[in-house]
Amino acid sequence: MSYKHKSIILFDGICGLCNRFVRFVIKRDLNNKFLFASLQSNFAKTILQNHGHPTDKLDTLILVNNYQESSEKIFFKAQGALLILKHLGGFWKIFYGFIIFPDFILNFFYKLVANNRYKIFGKYDSCPLPDPNIQSKFIDL
Repeated sequence: MSYKHKSIILFDGICGLCNRFVRFVIKRDLNNKFLFASLQSNFAKTILQNHGHPTDKLDTLILVNNYQESSEKIFFKAQGALLILKHLGGFWKIFYGFIIFPDFILNFFYKLVANNRYKIFGKYDSCPLPDPNIQSKFIDL
C-alpha cells in the first residue's frame, strides 16, 4: 500500500492519552488525511532514522507531513499537535493560533502533560489493536 500524499501521526502506542488523541483525530478526519503508527513500530523507527532523530525517545507525538513527497517534514511536540488540529479544519483549526507563541513556551506546557501522561491517563502493557473498522488507518500493526 502506498502512503504517499498522507500525513502520518507517530504516537506512543502504550500511552492512554496518545491513544485517546488518535481516536479523537480519526473521528474528526473527514478528509481522510491521516494515517497512524506507534513510535514502537519498525515503521516509525525507519522514519526517525531517515530524518536523523533518535528512535528511543517515545515521549512525544510526531507528525510526518507529506509523507514520501519531496516536501516531507516532521514536526514534534506542540508544533505537531497544532498542525494536526489545523489539518482537521473546522472549529479545531482555531487552536493553530497558538503557533504565534515561541516553541519554548508551547513545549513547556506540552512537556508538563507528556511527563505526567501515564500517571494521569494510564498506560497499556502493549499497544492496543484498533477496531477492525479503522485498522486500515494504522501502519505496521
